[in-house]
Amino acid sequence: MLTTEFTFKGKDGKSINAVKWEPKLNNNPKIIIQISHGMAEHKDRYSDFAKILINQGMVVYANDHRGHGKTAKNEDELGYFDDNNGWDKVVEDMHELTLKIKNDYPETPIVLLGHSMGSFLTRTYIQKFGNEINGVILSGTTYSSNLKTTFGLIVTKREIKKIGKKGKSYKLDKLSFGSFNKQFQPNKTEFDWLSRDEENVKKYIDDPHCGFVCTAGFFKDLLYGISIINNIEYVKNTPKELPIFIISGEKDPVGENTKGVLKVLNLFKKAGLKNVKHKFYKDARHEILNEINKNEVYSDIINWLNSEILKKNKVLS
Repeated sequence: MLTTEFTFKGKDGKSINAVKWEPKLNNNPKIIIQISHGMAEHKDRYSDFAKILINQGMVVYANDHRGHGKTAKNEDELGYFDDNNGWDKVVEDMHELTLKIKNDYPETPIVLLGHSMGSFLTRTYIQKFGNEINGVILSGTTYSSNLKTTFGLIVTKREIKKIGKKGKSYKLDKLSFGSFNKQFQPNKTEFDWLSRDEENVKKYIDDPHCGFVCTAGFFKDLLYGISIINNIEYVKNTPKELPIFIISGEKDPVGENTKGVLKVLNLFKKAGLKNVKHKFYKDARHEILNEINKNEVYSDIINWLNSEILKKNKVLS
């Protein structure tokens, strides 16, 4: 596998770190996968998954979102999107990467895969730029009611007044994630909820670019994004025929043990989206791409890509 790191500019000139994974010999991929990573992690955690896709004749791109990975220039930047309209700027960064991919491979279908926060960003993306891509995979996504989001914004605005936008908010971090480990007691770590794979959890804990506490300003941006993706009037802007595959662990606390994911499926149905499939994985937790049954998940993703993207694009061409 050939790994190429590069940077590109956001619309406001911000330098965004990115990576391209591709086979060493064949450079005529059948599908391009663009990855949008989750909160308090980074793009390089997807390299093992990229290897699997490359072996199937695909090429993979991913970027570190603002405030994450190598796009964050120092520790102070970790967990902070931007002074203004941070959520929208991160989505625009994703679109800029899509445009680069289209320039590199103008005839190849593009599928956007978003995990956790990355799935929320992806759901915003398809409301704005859904016609730019050929399919979507959502991992570890969920639904939040308007009441819950509004309450969160009230608390967040108070926190910003107290510690400022760039202050690391341990309070909001605890409110967001403090209960996730409860169903997995007795706990070995604070992050047992991520995966049953203890080695994966250890790597996450040992990684200085993972598990950090985000800023109050970040949480404001996140809650704004959540309010957008769960508003049916905005969801209706998503192309109705866009193929979407939603995958989740049955014991993912982010997805409320599938309850939140089912609400997303119902929301998509009400919005008139016509090509939405899903699969839940027994006993799996939040990071299903890193779970002990990850090979099953990989196989399902590849089968979906072959049936929903590759075959349909061959018919159209």
